[in-house]
Amino acid sequence: MSDHGNLVDLVIAAASEAWRGNGEVLASGIGIVPRLAAGLAKLTHSPELLMTDSEAYLVEEPVPIGPRGEYQPKFAGWMPFSRVFDAVWRGQRHAMVTPSQIDRWGQGNISCIGDFRKPKAQMLGVRGFPGNSINHPNSMFIPAHGPRVFVEKEVDVVGSVGYNPARWPMGVKRDYVDLRLIVTDLCVMDFAGPDHAIRVRSLHPGVKFEQVQAATGFPLHRALNLGETPAPGAEQLAIIRRLDPHKLRAAVLKNNPPLAKAA
Repeated sequence: MSDHGNLVDLVIAAASEAWRGNGEVLASGIGIVPRLAAGLAKLTHSPELLMTDSEAYLVEEPVPIGPRGEYQPKFAGWMPFSRVFDAVWRGQRHAMVTPSQIDRWGQGNISCIGDFRKPKAQMLGVRGFPGNSINHPNSMFIPAHGPRVFVEKEVDVVGSVGYNPARWPMGVKRDYVDLRLIVTDLCVMDFAGPDHAIRVRSLHPGVKFEQVQAATGFPLHRALNLGETPAPGAEQLAIIRRLDPHKLRAAVLKNNPPLAKAA
């Protein structure tokens, strides 16, 4: 990997911004990039974040991913799943997840592709998506931005709650739906368009807005101050490398070009 970092490092740094200013909440990064992003956030701009060892304990510092060798987590308290759920129901968690499909309303699918009664591909099932998405903030990471992920119509199975008014029965309270960032291999997006429409807020080096739109199955909004996603600094790169000593992140993005070359 490049001495100046690679595209995946820029994506991790951009994803870490999802937790900036969240306060004392449980930061849950599901997958290699989201987990590294949450750890980077805690060790830089948001030290107040709570993190677990992904097993049963709160930890003082993020645990490196992959084989731990002689590393011993610095335990700070007990955090079994029952207590995680307590944080979920109280809205004291911000998770970053990786849906297989996302639609224009931010609804996510991790269940199956195609007709639910006869799917083309069977995946995880909805698992904790419904309760998580309706109770606490959520962000998303997509490693391969394309129209098969950002689908033209509604996702094949609505596993997580979004801003589609047709899915909400009359009188149901929707105040707690809080979708924050979508970070992909092309750009950073949010839900700050009209009526929570998805908006492109920054482009990764060398990427054009038209390229992102062509890779998305629905119209995107463009931020008035649309700029380039900042590259990670030396301190951020050092932390990312320390949290990923086995370089597992290198295989997450296709090609994963060096940042100097991409710029």
